[in-house]
Amino acid sequence: MCEPQNDFAGRDGRTRFRPSLLVRDMADLTSEATPCMFSGMKISMLLFALLLLQVVSVQAADALYDIPLKNIDGQPTSLTAYKGKVLLIVNVASKCGYTPQYAGLEALQEKYKDKGLVVLGFPCNQFGGQEPGTNEEIKQFCSSKYQVTFPLFDKIDVNGPHRHQLYTMLAGEGSPFPGDIKWNFSKFLIGRDGKILKRFESKVKPDSPELVQAVETALAAK
Repeated sequence: MCEPQNDFAGRDGRTRFRPSLLVRDMADLTSEATPCMFSGMKISMLLFALLLLQVVSVQAADALYDIPLKNIDGQPTSLTAYKGKVLLIVNVASKCGYTPQYAGLEALQEKYKDKGLVVLGFPCNQFGGQEPGTNEEIKQFCSSKYQVTFPLFDKIDVNGPHRHQLYTMLAGEGSPFPGDIKWNFSKFLIGRDGKILKRFESKVKPDSPELVQAVETALAAK
């Protein structure tokens, strides 16, 4: 047990600071005070590391909203408008076997939008050339075929040397779910705080119990 020492008391009984004592205490590794001192240092360093980790985590989450994007009409935008929302980010395509998932995604959006869910669609032509159209053609297809009302964005690359910055964050080395996107309609669930919560592969449908449960859990978090 560490107890206060009287090493700093002068002959007159008043407390004084003597630099020589500091040198002595640092050198005396067998002293009783040393384990306590280093224990305190370790605790302080641990607290600092945890604080730093928290700051970095917050900055990384904020960085998601600051990534430059273009909407389906080609206008510059970002995800800033969706801060505080639960996001389901999906790479979409118009001529894929999974394209009917548009209906499920729209239904999910309609069911949970008032609770804070936003589905975001990012067209991509990297998988079998299944999104060959222009942005206008993609927009028209989604609207007429599936009555999509959730936000759509400019066509991007999700893999390779021209991978968009958004997908570098979602699936790059720094992501909690790293690895190339395998096919159209892969899904990333983002919490209200901007953190990546879950990754779902193409075969997981929007109305699947695992995805719906994850969405409801994210929406319930404050």
